[in-house]
Amino acid sequence: MSGQFLFDGRPVPFEEGQTILQAARAAGHYIPHLCWHPDFAPHGSCKLCIVKVAGRHVSSCAMPAKDGMEVESNTPEINGERRALLQMLFVEGNHFCPSCEKSGNCQLQALAYELEMSSARFAHFYPDRPVDASHPDVLLDFNRCIFCELCVRASRDVDGKGVFALTGRGIRKHLVVNAESGRLADTDFSVDDLAANICPVGVILKKRVGFAVPIGERKYDGQPISKVAMERGE
Repeated sequence: MSGQFLFDGRPVPFEEGQTILQAARAAGHYIPHLCWHPDFAPHGSCKLCIVKVAGRHVSSCAMPAKDGMEVESNTPEINGERRALLQMLFVEGNHFCPSCEKSGNCQLQALAYELEMSSARFAHFYPDRPVDASHPDVLLDFNRCIFCELCVRASRDVDGKGVFALTGRGIRKHLVVNAESGRLADTDFSVDDLAANICPVGVILKKRVGFAVPIGERKYDGQPISKVAMERGE
C-alpha cells in the first residue's frame, strides 16, 4: 500500500511502513534531527524532528505516514519550537564550541546555525561531568552528551558489546560506561566500533587527531547541515 501526503503544501509519496521523516527525506525534504539515524529504529528522544499534523506536534521520525495528511515543518512556529529545544540542550550540558574538538563537525552546533539560534536564552545548568581519558585511543567528554542513545544502541545492537548505558531520570540522567570501575579502559571498546563513530556531538573523541582538519574544511563549514545531510543520506 502506498499513498501521498502534503509536506508544507507539496505532495510527498510514501510506501507502507514509512514514517513522515523517511518519506520526506526520500522526496528531498530535510527535517532537522539529532537522535534519528537511518540504520536504527526511531527513538524519539530529542524531538528536533517535530512537525505539525492536524493541529498536533508529533515526532516525524516515529509518526507513520498516512494518505492525505497535511504536514507542517518549515514554518516560523515549528522552527521556533526546534530552536527552543536546541537552547535547552545547550544549557543542560557544558558546550563551549570554540574549544571543542567536534566544532565544525557537530550536528548540535550545525543545527544551531541552521535554525538561527543566537543565544542560549535559558540559565545554564553547568553539570559536573568528569572526562574519562582512561582508554588508549578514545576520550569520553561527557559534557557534550545530549542523551540521543546512538552510542548505546550502536554498541548493543551492532557491536554486540553493550559498552554504554543511560542511568538516572530527569536532571540526574547521564551516560555511563558498563564496567565495574565505570572506566572505558576496563571494557572491550574499540576505536573501530560503530559506537566510536556515531556520536553526533563531541562525547566520543578519537585521541591524537583533534583539530587536524583546518577551519573551512570541516563537515559543516561550507554548507548548512540541511544540504550536507541530504547529500550524504544522513
